[in-house]
Amino acid sequence: MLDTNLKNQLQTYLQNLKTPVELLVSADVDNKSLELRRLAEDIVSLSPLVSLKAVDGERTPAMTLVNPQSNTRISFAGLPMGHEFTSLVLALLHSGGHPTKLGDEQIAQIRELPGTYRFETYVSLSCQNCPDVVQALNMMAAINPNITNVMIDGALFQDEVNERNIMAVPSVYLNGEPFAQGRISLGEILNKLDTKAASRKAEAINAKAPFEVLVVGGGPAGAAAAIYAARKGLRTGIVADKFGGQVAETVGIENFISVQATQGPKLVANLEAHVRDYEVDIMDNQRAMSLASLGQTSQGLFELELASGAKLRSRTVLLATGARWREMNVPGEQEYRGKGVAYCPHCDGPLFKGKRVAVIGGGNSGIEAAIDLANLVEHVTVLEFDARLRADEVLQRKAQSMGNIKIITQAQTTEVTGDGTRVNGLNYTDRQTGASHHLALAGIFVQIGLVPNAEWLKGTLELTPRGEILVDARGQTSIPGVFAAGDVTDSPFKQIIIAMGSGATASLGAFDYLIRHSDESLDKSAASESLETAPEKDVEAA
Repeated sequence: MLDTNLKNQLQTYLQNLKTPVELLVSADVDNKSLELRRLAEDIVSLSPLVSLKAVDGERTPAMTLVNPQSNTRISFAGLPMGHEFTSLVLALLHSGGHPTKLGDEQIAQIRELPGTYRFETYVSLSCQNCPDVVQALNMMAAINPNITNVMIDGALFQDEVNERNIMAVPSVYLNGEPFAQGRISLGEILNKLDTKAASRKAEAINAKAPFEVLVVGGGPAGAAAAIYAARKGLRTGIVADKFGGQVAETVGIENFISVQATQGPKLVANLEAHVRDYEVDIMDNQRAMSLASLGQTSQGLFELELASGAKLRSRTVLLATGARWREMNVPGEQEYRGKGVAYCPHCDGPLFKGKRVAVIGGGNSGIEAAIDLANLVEHVTVLEFDARLRADEVLQRKAQSMGNIKIITQAQTTEVTGDGTRVNGLNYTDRQTGASHHLALAGIFVQIGLVPNAEWLKGTLELTPRGEILVDARGQTSIPGVFAAGDVTDSPFKQIIIAMGSGATASLGAFDYLIRHSDESLDKSAASESLETAPEKDVEAA
């Protein structure tokens, strides 16, 4: 099942096991069952601490990892390969006593959760967001024996998917009831389970001393800004709803200079690890609500209010809140979001195998989505508002060469239709003739660009008509001391590497601002010493 290279790597990892792990395999005679049994046998051959036992399980094929000493259980229904192979490796390690990378506070919080929690997580093996959720729940199951999690390959267990009307992944059920849909972090999971966690975190945030640079947003721009500020010896904080931002939902990245190819989740993990190498106070699962200047009477501080009610203060603020998928804003879109209306073809595409779907948008992302989906679904209809496609010519030729892709231009989507439970089609108007049409569909994938996450700043600082933050060459906004970077700004090109560069630029701009306003320092002697002793070398010289 595993090639020699993977076996060697896995054998090295399994040397970290400290306690025995039993693999309970429920298998039949079908191909997936045979593959799962071979995978289990390969794992057992690589460590004397791993054993194999055949069982009749709730689902087949399935494999459950059990620590007989702590009685923890982590399960995989289906073949955990593709993006989920890493989830399997980590589950083996954590089941066998290898410590997680969680902090002591989170580990204690998980251990002290009252009650029993039986999680079921439906995924597709091509979903790049699913492993984050699976791994978070698996870590909880490895820590607390009253928590279990089973990863379920939705493409393999179609009956369950249809019965529960699951049309987007990851979809998480807790004790048989819907719990979450889409990417959700460990912190967010704990906040939902531990109702007092959010208030405790808000109290801790309120007690923090003022920062010199406070970065809002944890994507490429925010990560670069935080690293540059910390390298200058500045007291730096970063507050983010979800670390990684839009990049976490990007599958293939082939234009990140010096790295021939990578994937969004991997890049996000590297970004976070790099930020954590420095003395940066990371506050995740926090959403910014408003920004205000406290004025000269408060030593030139800015105050950032969060959705939790907590407030942070800082001498400079750097906004890097990025962008999100643009919505169609037509009747039925919100009603059927996650019930046939989707925004990630790589994640949710496998759930529409053999069905008819539409892609809204004829740019690069739309045509790439249509090509990917055409390999899974029965038929793809691309609807483009303009009179011509905007995608690169090579993508257009590829799409037109595929027999199950139809492209309709000058098409304005007017309504998403459904039966009250799931999507059954859409209505559109031919902009050339004015005629109305209906398409019978099982799914609709929206790929019409991005919207800057800056609505909360309207009326606070200057925005473009498109809602982007206006910045100068140093990344400063219309408010001195407030800087911005990345896709939330009026930068003409929305690219990862450009966002990183703008984050560095804005951070250096904030550093320059602090030097020039050192007479307003919170602690003049300490700030002066910090700025004088800050490292001056660039990244290239480090």
